[in-house]
This record gives sequence, C-alpha cells and structure tokens, in this order.
Amino acid sequence: MAVQIPFVRDITFEYGECDELSPLIRRVVARNPSAFTYLGTGTYIIGRGNVAVVDPGPLVEEHIDALMKALEGETVTHILITHTHTDHSPAAAPLKKLTGAETYAFGPHGSGGGAEVKVEEDGDTDFVPDVMVAHGDIIEGDGWTIECVHTPGHTSNHMCFALREEKVLFSGDHVMGWSTSVVSPPDGNMKQYMDSLKLLLARDDEVYWPTHGPAITDPKPFVQAFIAHREDREKQIVEQLKAGHRTIAEMVPVMYAAVDKRLHPAAARSVFAHMEHLVETGKVVCEGEPKLSSVYSLA
Repeated sequence: MAVQIPFVRDITFEYGECDELSPLIRRVVARNPSAFTYLGTGTYIIGRGNVAVVDPGPLVEEHIDALMKALEGETVTHILITHTHTDHSPAAAPLKKLTGAETYAFGPHGSGGGAEVKVEEDGDTDFVPDVMVAHGDIIEGDGWTIECVHTPGHTSNHMCFALREEKVLFSGDHVMGWSTSVVSPPDGNMKQYMDSLKLLLARDDEVYWPTHGPAITDPKPFVQAFIAHREDREKQIVEQLKAGHRTIAEMVPVMYAAVDKRLHPAAARSVFAHMEHLVETGKVVCEGEPKLSSVYSLA
C-alpha cells in the first residue's frame, strides 16, 4: 500500500493583500500560480518596524508593488532567500534597490554542489547574496531571531530559516503541505534531501510556513511521511526493474499514473535522483555514470 502523506492544501488569501499570520509574521502571495508553485509564491515579512523579508519572489511588478505597500512606514533590514529558483529570488534585486537592505543566502545557484554543477534552466543565475550564511548561523533583528538551517536536496543551496521566538520554520520548498518537492539532479540530490528531512526530525519547530501553500501545523508526522514516501518510491523502482522496465521513460507512466502528465518530466527527474541514490548504495547498476537515459538493472 502506498504511503499516505497528510497533505494540507486549504489556504485563504487574496493576491496583493498582506495577511497577518501571527504576531511576528505577515504574508503577501504573488500571482504566479503553476503546477510547481501551487497558487503562488508566499513572501513573508518578519517583525514590526524593522523587518526581514523571506523569499521576495518572482519578477512580477504587481507583487513587488503589493510588497512595498505592505512595508510602507517600515524599514527592511534583511532579505532572506531560501534558494535561487526563479519563483523565489529574482524580486530580491528590486527590493534591495528600493529598501537598501542586504540579501542573505547560502550562496549563488549551484553553490552547494561544487564547480561541476550544471545550472538548471529555472535557476536565478543573476543572484549573488551580499551575505553568505551557513548552517547554524544566527541573524538577529529588532524583536526577532533567525537560525539558518541548511537543507540541501531540492537545490544544493536550499536554506530554511527558523524564527526562534515562535518556533516557526520557513521551510521554502524543502517541505510543503500541498505537494512533495521535486529533486532534480545535478543540483538536486536525493541523499542530501533525505538527510535534510531527517535533520528536521531532530528539531523542535512547531509550525512550518512553506513558500507555497498553507502552514503545516503538525510537522513531524508530515516529515516522517515524506521520508517513508521516498523510501517507497525506491521500492517501486526496484519492482519496476523486476518487471522488466529498465529505463526511467518506461517507469514514469506506471509509477505516476495518477499524477498530472504535465508533471511527468519533473517526475522523471525525481526518479533519476532516486536512481542515482540506488546506484550509489549498490542496489542498482548501469553502464557508466547514471543518466536520465541510462539502462538500469538490479545489482
């Protein structure tokens, strides 16, 4: 029986409006809905007066205007970027120009994977943070404290941000309530993703606010379900190989039969990430380095 993930998809908002989520958190949602962004990118504002902004979002003028309206009368002291996909970081440039605030992130796109990382097409290659932060770094503001939690896997530079005062984790795309995350090599890495999920289980965050979709108010069972789901996917791949399906192209229509076909190319990248992991652990073999087009067999 397939692993049941307790998805949460109900979210109430209006594009362009600033919603009060907690004493220290507000959100403005960008009008960029898609199969990968759900209903849009949620940009978070932390604090009052002197504030931080998490994931300014895409270059959508309407969204930038709405964000500046929400920030009227306040000072932006920090711009925090979870990772450098084009629905998260591009608006950091105009926001920095308008406010003078510095940007904080793990690094440029692909920076966590080494010099040989091939940049994904949807990576924001123009973004370079003013301040590069590492796992465990603390960012202090006016009445709020952020702990940096490096969670590579979805991308090599993915960073979550924990708001200590409210035991909240801004989980970016690492853990979302509406869907699983895409893990697409070479910048995405399944082993890193699984390790990053297990890292969250050791933490005491009480609520996750992903960049897309609603809050996750019971995060640990959710994360455990994500881990079990990925382990189940690898069992499915083994079963597919036993059934004689030796390429990823043969596996995806069977494994993702219930999933929107528009997502099948992304699903193929995710299966490839699993395949890399299975080859790395010696359970599966192929000729040469694993590729999306490789022919695989059980070891």
